[in-house]
Amino acid sequence: MYLYLASDIKLQGLQAGQSTLVCLFYGQTFGQSTAKAFCSPPPFTSIHKMDSQRELTEELRLYQSTLLQDGLKELLEEKKFIDCSLKAGDRSLPCHRLILSACSPYFREYFLSEQNEEKKKEVVLDNVDPNILDMIVKYLYSASIDLNDSNVQDIFALASRFQIPSVFTVCVSYLQKRLAVGNCLAILRLGVLLDCPRLAFSARDFVSDHFVQICKEDEFLQLAPHELISVISPDSLNVEKEELVFEAVMKWVRKDKENRVKNLGEVFDCIRFRLMPEKYFKEHVEKDDIIKSNSDLQKKVKIIKDAFAGKLPDSSKNKDKSNKGEVNGDVGDEDLLPGYLNDLPRHGMFVKDLILLVNDTAAVAYDPLENECYLAALAEQIPRNHSSIVTKQNQVYVVGGLYVEEENKDQPFQSYFFQLDSIAGEWVALPPLPSARCLFGLGESDNKIYVIAGKDLRTEESLDSVLCYDPVAIKWGEIKKLPIKVYGHATISNNGLIYCLGGKTDDKKCTNRVFVYNPKKGDWRDLAPMKVARSMFGTAIHKGKIFIAGGVTEEGLTESVEAFDLTTNKWEVLPEFPQERSSISLVTLSGSLYAIGGFAMIQLESKEFAPSEVTDIWNILCHLTKPRLSVITGSLITGRWF
Repeated sequence: MYLYLASDIKLQGLQAGQSTLVCLFYGQTFGQSTAKAFCSPPPFTSIHKMDSQRELTEELRLYQSTLLQDGLKELLEEKKFIDCSLKAGDRSLPCHRLILSACSPYFREYFLSEQNEEKKKEVVLDNVDPNILDMIVKYLYSASIDLNDSNVQDIFALASRFQIPSVFTVCVSYLQKRLAVGNCLAILRLGVLLDCPRLAFSARDFVSDHFVQICKEDEFLQLAPHELISVISPDSLNVEKEELVFEAVMKWVRKDKENRVKNLGEVFDCIRFRLMPEKYFKEHVEKDDIIKSNSDLQKKVKIIKDAFAGKLPDSSKNKDKSNKGEVNGDVGDEDLLPGYLNDLPRHGMFVKDLILLVNDTAAVAYDPLENECYLAALAEQIPRNHSSIVTKQNQVYVVGGLYVEEENKDQPFQSYFFQLDSIAGEWVALPPLPSARCLFGLGESDNKIYVIAGKDLRTEESLDSVLCYDPVAIKWGEIKKLPIKVYGHATISNNGLIYCLGGKTDDKKCTNRVFVYNPKKGDWRDLAPMKVARSMFGTAIHKGKIFIAGGVTEEGLTESVEAFDLTTNKWEVLPEFPQERSSISLVTLSGSLYAIGGFAMIQLESKEFAPSEVTDIWNILCHLTKPRLSVITGSLITGRWF
């Protein structure tokens, strides 16, 4: 099962059958183990004594380790009790046999061998960088080493060669933390080359989790056949559709067609064709020119076509079960049929649409159908009043927000930019906006992020400038300006186009103008204006129409609702929302349209009305007129808006 955002997001996380109910009020996860909390605990005094003894033991161990480390470092620096040296190139590094033997099985065996004494005094090491060796030796005496992206691979390789597990482990931990889309394949190769399962598995898991992005990298096209097979084989591959795996493989083949066609049969077996729609298989797999020209692949295509028709081949292990249609259904039957008939869904195919709600505390995914919440990520570094968006590639971004850096006298206002790593459940900092702004619109097209107009936080000037973030170049640029200066407007993206609606202009008056931007043409053009000029309202694409609800007009808060038909370029008035409200979030999810939260005038205990934040969720049905509310749980309220 997957997690989603408050505007069509898919976040990876929970597999089917592994749902976890998260209590947002207490920060605890409740499950079967909850009952253990009610068992009688050990007496407090016993626990206290155990903790004290444990702390004392740890303190003594740490003190002794520090004392020993400092002493060894001092002996090396003063060259006391030196009884050997390591010679690499033109450098000779003084050492102690005891230290080398204690830290390395390689040197222990060397010094315990029957070598003559002279050879033990000076150990000549061929093909070794003396600077790298010096760093490793100093680490053995000081437990300190300066790892960076430039030297870690050389240090790792040398530590592996001379069997120094402490340095080896430090390098593995460093590389695991540095795993990224651009380097994970290289780290995977390194882990395999140096026979380090821990690093290789970590890198392969990272590749599986981020396969959609990694298969677009140039390095993916450089994989050897056996490396490609190891990447696309796992059940844990995070893809929603098997078609993506097939397309990535064929792109890899065409990169070096002459040499790779001969390996395609083996790679072909790792693609789970029965997970594809039969129509896609006929139009893209059967008709592929490379597959059509390969007789062995044609035989497999015939078998797959028969499988789509319900006819499976006889198993060499169990012919009696050959026609029952069970593929990989039981653990014992996994090898009965060839890999290309495997119909076991990948990890990424357990998908569920959820609404992601983000504030400055946490990102919570809400399932309105099951009325369940899931903690997607903590969000303590996310500022208040930010804007969020999800791209067609299912990447979640948070931009801007109210943040004042009081220590920075020159530029106290900051507009940060974060991306959600849905696998790790963490927010990754990206280059901030070049200029701090608020009340802007946020759109996307072709995986690029657009920040449209708004207000300058420092000068409070209305803006017409449009910023564009390129995730490949990892930098912001500026494109053609919006025709007017505006803030508090709504922005929505659809089919590669970006729509900008309403807002307030330089004269602080609401506008009803609507613009559309075509990134391919690089121009803005006018569309039919809204019926009601407004700002701070909700918007979403639903069933081929742009819906807008609530907001602020010249008279104040409004409950009016409109819809714009994208095909006819016309607006229509819809039944009013049950309450005058601004800053509503509209979300389309599984064919339904939801209105979430916002601000409304609420009567206080003093009988006075004041603007207050509301946290209810409405399911919008526009063809009826009678509203109804029903409490779901805690502060979440859903209603049907007829």
